[in-house]
Amino acid sequence: MFVVEVGSVITTYYFIAGLIRSSSGTAFVGSVAGWLWFTVLFANFATAMAEGRGKAQADALRKMRTETYANLVTDDGIKQTPAAELRKGHVVIVSAGEIIPGDGDVIEGIASVDESAITGESAPVIRESGGDRSSVTGGTKVLSDQIRGRSPPTPARASPIA
Repeated sequence: MFVVEVGSVITTYYFIAGLIRSSSGTAFVGSVAGWLWFTVLFANFATAMAEGRGKAQADALRKMRTETYANLVTDDGIKQTPAAELRKGHVVIVSAGEIIPGDGDVIEGIASVDESAITGESAPVIRESGGDRSSVTGGTKVLSDQIRGRSPPTPARASPIA
C-alpha cells in the first residue's frame, strides 16, 4: 500500500502540474490519481474494519472463557479448586466428562482421553499409570473411566499440574 500511496502523490503532482500548464492528457492523469487515492482510502477502511472485527471476536472469546476446576485430593477429602491455583505435587482426580486441569502424569487408573483439541487427531487415546502413556495434557477431556494425576517433577512443563 505504501507504493500505491507514493504513486498517488506522484500522479496528483503531475495532474496539478498538467492543469497549470494546460497540457493534453490531464484528464487521464487525473482519473488515474483519483483511482489510486480511492484504492488507498478503501484499503485503510478495510484494514480498520478487519481490526475492529478481530478485536470484537477476541473480546467475545474472552467473555466465553470458563474457569476449569479440579478435584484436588486433600487430607480432608476431595475439594473443588480452580485449576489456576494448583501447584506442583498436587494430586487431582479427573472423571469421565471432565477437563484435565493441567499437564502432568497419571499415577493411578486408566482412561480414554480426547486430545483432538491439542493434536487434531480425532481418535481418543488411552492414558494409564506407568509406562510411556502416562502423561496427560491440560485442556483435554477424559471420555471414560477415572484417573488420578500429579504434576511431574520436571519444571519444563508449561502448566503446574494435571
